[in-house]
Amino acid sequence: MDDSTAGGRTVTLKDLANELGIHPSTVSRILHSGSDVARGAASVATAQRVRDLARKRGYSPDPQATGLRTRRSNLLGVIVPRLSDLVLATMYEGIEEAAAELGYSTFVMNSRDDPDEQRRKTETMLARRVDGLIIGDAHLDSGLLRELSARRVPFVLMNRRVPGYPSATCDDVLGGRLVADHLWGNGHRNVAVIAGEPYASTAVDRTAGFVDRWLALGGSISQNAVVWSRFDTAGGREAAETILTDCNPRPTALFAVNDFAAIGAMGSLRSHGLTVGHDVAVVGFNDTSLASELPIPLSSVRSPMLDIGRTAVQLLKQVLDGERVESMMLKPILCVRESSALVVPSLAL
Repeated sequence: MDDSTAGGRTVTLKDLANELGIHPSTVSRILHSGSDVARGAASVATAQRVRDLARKRGYSPDPQATGLRTRRSNLLGVIVPRLSDLVLATMYEGIEEAAAELGYSTFVMNSRDDPDEQRRKTETMLARRVDGLIIGDAHLDSGLLRELSARRVPFVLMNRRVPGYPSATCDDVLGGRLVADHLWGNGHRNVAVIAGEPYASTAVDRTAGFVDRWLALGGSISQNAVVWSRFDTAGGREAAETILTDCNPRPTALFAVNDFAAIGAMGSLRSHGLTVGHDVAVVGFNDTSLASELPIPLSSVRSPMLDIGRTAVQLLKQVLDGERVESMMLKPILCVRESSALVVPSLAL
């Protein structure tokens, strides 16, 4: 018998037991115990002999058999609006890394932010016997989370938060405040917000953080200067068109709660003959890899996307282990670039 097979076969518990002259159940209890010696299974010396032989023969447990014993599949399901979004793709990289370190596999499905799709994808994942879910598309008004809680499905939220459920997110309110401080400090007094989708905490919190801080600084912002929009370039362009049409005087600065919306807004400004960073300042959010590479580099709030994904896995592991779980908000950083770096004299606005 060589070090990894028994007569050309994968090494089994029975093979190890026969070679050692002990019962297979004893070998099983030793190898599948989380402690040094399985309680009542064997002496310390016997346990060491079993583990040494298992390593020598290259024994590895059958994952299906292990799943039957533990009622765990070591599989985590991840639901996001769309993995084509660089923000979510980066978070998923963090999920995969952290899950692999803990011995889990992951798979991801897109919901397109549609409530019916969210339900279908959730049921598909549960049918595949995932140990738990990481939900990256939570809606503030959704009843799905209450249903999952009632069914005792282990899950955590990622990127978006909903009060009452554990989540790993950026501190979006703080991110909005950072933008307000920056634009106010640069002399702007007439601003507008491209606010994102009202069902997403990312949109609501970033907008609220900005507006509340702006008012606290002594500024004012009209109702038609806050425009809700899709989280994409087309949504940002449409929102900017609305702002340029409805706001008089024209704002000297725009805060878009998503980089892609900010890029769409920059296109709209250009089509109106306005120069970003000179005629109108623009700030985005997330600091995706595109932001610094644009013809006019985009100022953006850097969200720790990779770490958010990793943190979501750590929180879900705590849920699976029956531990008390507290939501985690990771701190953002404002990266100032050419799109908003110009200081303007406030008295001229």
